[in-house]
Amino acid sequence: PPGVFVAVSEIKSGDAAPSPPKIPSHSPYLLIGGGTASFAAARSIRARDPGAKVLIVTDEPDLPYMRPPLSKELWFSDDPSVTETLRFKQWNGKERSIYFQPPSFYINPEDLESAENGGVAVLLSKKVVHMDVRGNKVKLDDGTEISYDKCLIATGGVPRNLQVIERAGEEVMSRTTLFRKIEDFKSLDKVSRNVKSVTIIGGGFLGSELACALGRKSTESGLEVIQMFPERGNMGKVLPEYLSNWTTEKVKREGVKIISEALVKSVACKDDRLEILLKDGRLVKTDHIVAAVGLEPNVDLAKSGGLEVDSDFGGYRVNAELQARSNIWVAGDAACFYDIRLGRRRVEHHDHAVVSGRLAGENMTGASKPYWHQSMFWSDLGPDVGYEAIGIVDSSLPTVGVFAKATAKDTPKAATEESGTGIRSESETEDTATSPVASTAPAPVVGHKDDYGKGVIFYLRDKVVVGIILWNVFNRMPVARKIIKDGEEHADLNEVAKLFNIHED
Repeated sequence: PPGVFVAVSEIKSGDAAPSPPKIPSHSPYLLIGGGTASFAAARSIRARDPGAKVLIVTDEPDLPYMRPPLSKELWFSDDPSVTETLRFKQWNGKERSIYFQPPSFYINPEDLESAENGGVAVLLSKKVVHMDVRGNKVKLDDGTEISYDKCLIATGGVPRNLQVIERAGEEVMSRTTLFRKIEDFKSLDKVSRNVKSVTIIGGGFLGSELACALGRKSTESGLEVIQMFPERGNMGKVLPEYLSNWTTEKVKREGVKIISEALVKSVACKDDRLEILLKDGRLVKTDHIVAAVGLEPNVDLAKSGGLEVDSDFGGYRVNAELQARSNIWVAGDAACFYDIRLGRRRVEHHDHAVVSGRLAGENMTGASKPYWHQSMFWSDLGPDVGYEAIGIVDSSLPTVGVFAKATAKDTPKAATEESGTGIRSESETEDTATSPVASTAPAPVVGHKDDYGKGVIFYLRDKVVVGIILWNVFNRMPVARKIIKDGEEHADLNEVAKLFNIHED
């Protein structure tokens, strides 16, 4: 029986160093990158082609895992060993690991070619450095070649840094975190326990989430948390100004010192502290910097593969079926795709990695489906503010916001407890809306002019709704998706807002 061999090999490995994994010379499905998009594609390939042999090659030392909890739930865990367990409580109170599947789910790379029922194998800490598109093969950083029938590029991106920090030298760089991976979460957690002041540069999703997470800690430990950004308020590139300003007030309540309209001129290390000089002359002293200033899509394989990079959005340019060449697809952060509803786009969010990875996997197994299913994304900033968004949300577009007074039910926590889904990737819990029925309740008048308790914000392009934010309104995403899919001009968006029943409670 095969069990005998396992026992023998285990005895052998006791006396000698384990040999590096034998790398299969061919894989019918080769997925480059080991993140969410890649894992979603593997799952979708195996669902449609049950005997499929799938090889994932990742330059990270970890099996595929989800990134959102690294800036969200893991910081709010009560377990002191959370940096080791990497387990978090979902909103429904159930615990889960950030890893999509345990090691037992995968098969060994050396067993892939002979596996009767196929399976998914992962090559860890290996980088694909060259692509021979006509020869259908890739080369790894150790010189090994692997040929493929179908290939997915899901290489994600690399966090950007500020040039002034890169130019400032080693002392400053060693006190700067670029946040993306498990090891970054572990090291920032450690830093936050050992220094007196942390400054986050960047006012977008990642920067604002980390500011709130560290701010929560600051109240317990006396850590000073500063967040600075060039915009006037948090999420200034996404939210309309009134809502961005309101969000900033909420973030301050989480114990964060906000420095807005801040452009960094230089950073220096003086007397074992960092000094950040702003262009308007303000000087900020701190111990550690987290640069959360965006992502550079990883398109290293474009040159050798002769693949087109989009000059406006960045990323590999693919068609509506996420295809770059006849047997190469791209998904996730690195894909600049054609959305048949909203035009050319590139999206950097967890749910989009799930949606695009799944679609690429379907198309790699012959589905020929275009991209139209809008992915969503979410961000919770403290206990009172949570929003879910879909489509193109960009504060440079005209917006219409319809708000109502919030009740205790309208918080991220209450919503999660009710919905029972784990991590908020709405694609994991597929739901479609029928034509919804508008609520007939009269719209209550919001007492304070500036109390944006809950509401719906519509983003318009040529009078058509192209994006929607549900502000403390949960479990209504299918309604939003249908409005964008229908793509009609609406004379009165107050009427459309009634579809979300925001005035009912």
